[in-house]
Amino acid sequence: MPVAPPPLTRLPLNALRAFEAAARTGAFTLAAAELGVSPGAVTAHVKALEERLGAPLFERQARGVRLTALGLAAAGELTGAFDALAGAEARLRALALPREVHVATLPAIAQLWLSPRLPALRAAAPEISVSITALEAAPNLKRSLHDLSLFPAESGGRLVAADELFPVCSPTLAERLSGVEDLGRLPCLSDSVWARDWEVWLHAVGAKVAVRGPVFSLYALAVEEAVNGAGVLMGHGPLVAAQLERGALVAPFPQRVPLGAGFRLWSARAMERGSAVARVAAFLGA
Repeated sequence: MPVAPPPLTRLPLNALRAFEAAARTGAFTLAAAELGVSPGAVTAHVKALEERLGAPLFERQARGVRLTALGLAAAGELTGAFDALAGAEARLRALALPREVHVATLPAIAQLWLSPRLPALRAAAPEISVSITALEAAPNLKRSLHDLSLFPAESGGRLVAADELFPVCSPTLAERLSGVEDLGRLPCLSDSVWARDWEVWLHAVGAKVAVRGPVFSLYALAVEEAVNGAGVLMGHGPLVAAQLERGALVAPFPQRVPLGAGFRLWSARAMERGSAVARVAAFLGA
């Protein structure tokens, strides 16, 4: 009677995924953020993998971790394998759900630039379902489930909107501004993500004015407060265009400073002509 040998046990997939992410990003905390788990979970997965292998994959140091020779030898191949797996999953989803498009972008762009365009997009292509995910950083399109990524950048992707800096405020507040030096007497609103906006603009126009005022973690909230007359906001052209057009905000000074980082659109994969992703990208200006 033939005897079936016991099957060899494979290394845990989640542990391999945790190791690959830590090796690629160079930090357990960054790997945890990407995988949506705690740093402790990544540490546990890597430790379990090392125990199964009977050899270390990382050298633990005071300032972080460094790959061992074994870890370095395995990391690149695992990255390619997980990239291929994510690509296969994305293609499967695209075939099964050809009319769904997932877009990742900054919260400010989602609220102030993208959202106002969605009604026209729905009217032009009612059969396409567009989902928006607001993220503080651009996703790794090789791994994420997003089809399109729209973020400020100086290069890459396709430019859909050039950006420029200039102060904006309510019409009533603008009456109190006769020159740039008057900014020192009024609250100057800023966004925590773009904390250097005032510094950049003031330096570019050659003004030596100390500005101060409330800081907001949501740019859309700062825009709303500027509309309410709470202070002068450093405007990003594409994000305040609607408020300027309807007169809720005005630009009290003529100086505008172009930014190298415009709003750029990336696709997770090559866009087939006529596909839902290609049609959404074209509508957004790419």
